[in-house]
Amino acid sequence: MSVNAHQTTRPIRLLAISGSIRRASHCTAVLHSLKPLLPPEVTLELFPLDEVPMYNADLDGEQPPPAVARLKSAIGGADGLVLCSPEYNYGMPGVLKNAIDWASRPGFASPLKGKPALIMTASPGTAGGVRAQAQIRDALTATLARPLVRQHIAIAGVATRMQDGQLIDKPTLDIIQTALQELVEEIRWIAARLHKVE
Repeated sequence: MSVNAHQTTRPIRLLAISGSIRRASHCTAVLHSLKPLLPPEVTLELFPLDEVPMYNADLDGEQPPPAVARLKSAIGGADGLVLCSPEYNYGMPGVLKNAIDWASRPGFASPLKGKPALIMTASPGTAGGVRAQAQIRDALTATLARPLVRQHIAIAGVATRMQDGQLIDKPTLDIIQTALQELVEEIRWIAARLHKVE
């Protein structure tokens, strides 16, 4: 993907979402470890899901619960998403599915529509959460988001790759950095196309 210098230097905002609300979550720690991997024009902000209520269609209107409004605003203001999730019982955690359900409204016109997304999973086991990753990818695709298709990052044995709350395993960091570069390139490509249309 080739872009001109204007798109190359344009500030880019990434929103990070962890699929775990556990205080010592490995997935949240992975997301906190990403900032040194990003170029200077790219910022990363973490949005916690602990205050987002369970989806209720009765509350899904012009004035949703405050935490839901903040979630939608954060997604809408971001150029792309970075998700990292554990796997619970062969699937994605309810807290993440719940956030996707809220953010997917209104249908076909939600803040997720057209949003590039990098999906990562992590687990203490040997599979790295691949089954949860497939579910997350399907759910985001249904919202018309744009999950990256060339990078499947499943961090197996995540606890052994951490130190003092930071991901320190260089091969894993290198793979993630490449994926982040592809996410940024996708965002710039979309921006370039929109610029041509305008």
